[in-house]
Amino acid sequence: MRLLIVDDETGFAEVLCKRMRRRGVEAASAESGDEAVRLLRREEFDVAIVDLKLQGMNGIEILKVFRLMVPEMPVLMLTGHGSEEARDECIKLGAAGYLSKPVEFDRLLDKALELSAGRERA
Repeated sequence: MRLLIVDDETGFAEVLCKRMRRRGVEAASAESGDEAVRLLRREEFDVAIVDLKLQGMNGIEILKVFRLMVPEMPVLMLTGHGSEEARDECIKLGAAGYLSKPVEFDRLLDKALELSAGRERA
């Protein structure tokens, strides 16, 4: 599985990438929406994990762009500042899931693997 992590908390994204790689997942990270879009233009990813609150382009805007660029790629939204309204909007816009920080690593990994497996079956 190839995973794209979009989070402006660099330390969090780096640790998450390292832990994913230790579990056999190819992971790349982007600190901004613009960087994520550039990566997605150059490489294929099976699943994206996108933080809701980012500088510049926010997670909802990134979700909309990803849905246009690669509609079949599941996008899992992750946030430390969640609300029911934000969750509902993300799901309405096509997010495959919505998790709140802090999230247990194994739960995040399991969800990403589940989404990737669902994409492979489709």
